[in-house]
Amino acid sequence: MKEFDKKYFGKDIKYLAGVDEAGRGPLAGPVVAAAVIFRKSTIIKGVNDSKQLTEKQRETFYDQIISSALAYSVSVIEPPVIDEVNILNATMLAMKQCVDDLKIKPDLVLVDGNRKFKSDIPITTIVKGDAKSFSIAAASILAKVTRDRLMKKLAIQYPVYLWEQNKGYPTRQHREIIKNIGPSPLHRKSFLKKILTEQQVLNFDVQEIKMK
Repeated sequence: MKEFDKKYFGKDIKYLAGVDEAGRGPLAGPVVAAAVIFRKSTIIKGVNDSKQLTEKQRETFYDQIISSALAYSVSVIEPPVIDEVNILNATMLAMKQCVDDLKIKPDLVLVDGNRKFKSDIPITTIVKGDAKSFSIAAASILAKVTRDRLMKKLAIQYPVYLWEQNKGYPTRQHREIIKNIGPSPLHRKSFLKKILTEQQVLNFDVQEIKMK
């Protein structure tokens, strides 16, 4: 994976940033993106696509990535924004924000997937980049660990949804809980159309207004 990244370094590219996201598919919680810049020589053995690692491995690599990076940044976009602009635009916004927040401006950004966000920095998209690029894989770990930690904290506020287990993803158990008791304020309303009727979502909106 490190060799994959090395081919992008050159006379005009000293700082290379990898970018990835976590949380496009869940019914609840934010979408999170991360960006990370390493020295050309930095190697962390075992770093891989976050989906290929255990939770324990991700936690270990998270600390190693933070301590080894020249710069890193994480951006969190909450459910109301996801509902307002849709998940694709929210993901692009998260990616743009984390790149803009890097303390070192990269000369090139490698992004997992096939879509670019607007930026004055050159961007190269790489399909399945989290399994090919060291810096993208590292970013995927930062994003995944950050989001999982957030969902565990939110699970304390809303224990009935078992987010400490499902992290907000549409497991059968999570869907059944939503059907039985309704969604929380942290659910993405635009993602619930296949689970709840429009009237149920409307009733939920009324309940929220009464609670405020």
